[in-house]
Amino acid sequence: MGFQDTPEEWQVTATETPFTGNKTSVRTDEVVMPDGTVVRRDYQVHPGSVAVLALDDDGRVVVLRQYRHPVRHKLWEIPAGLLDVPGENPLHAAQRELYEEAYVKAEDWRVLTDVYTTPGGCDEAVRIFLARNLSEADGERFEVSEEEADMELARVPLQELVRGVLAGELHNNCLVVGVLSLAAVLAGDGIESLRPAEAPWPARPFEA
Repeated sequence: MGFQDTPEEWQVTATETPFTGNKTSVRTDEVVMPDGTVVRRDYQVHPGSVAVLALDDDGRVVVLRQYRHPVRHKLWEIPAGLLDVPGENPLHAAQRELYEEAYVKAEDWRVLTDVYTTPGGCDEAVRIFLARNLSEADGERFEVSEEEADMELARVPLQELVRGVLAGELHNNCLVVGVLSLAAVLAGDGIESLRPAEAPWPARPFEA
């Protein structure tokens, strides 16, 4: 089996949802521990997300700067968004987000990595794609609003982003995981070793 995470589900004796929001909710489960005791666990229920590390022919990554109210910061991020429809194909969602946030399309798509962002308090799963062979998207630009109306776009060399991550200057989860994963791939087995864009994703099953 190798060194890998494995699915497991401990017995839940009771559950309730004390809060339901627009996109996410909070759930409280009573979970049986290995010693037989029962404890309460509160966590955010999340539909899942996709993110796109879009790499151009000059080795630059498409990034955007957006205000994030919970942490009171403007963060440099890679294009990302929610899986709004249950069972939605994550590749299609990623292509949509790249178009809406960066007005870019890509010809080559691969799965870079899959992560649980904060598994101690949230069930959010994120699939991060690598997108290459970039060009300007077709059609009208997506009309932005709220935080996205103040968004800045840039293309930054991958190594500059790696330096910023290791220096503690860049903090967005998907950007950090994405750029370090790509740096590892380029230093190791190469992009051809990555999984195909339609690779199974047990955390968020989808139809092709």
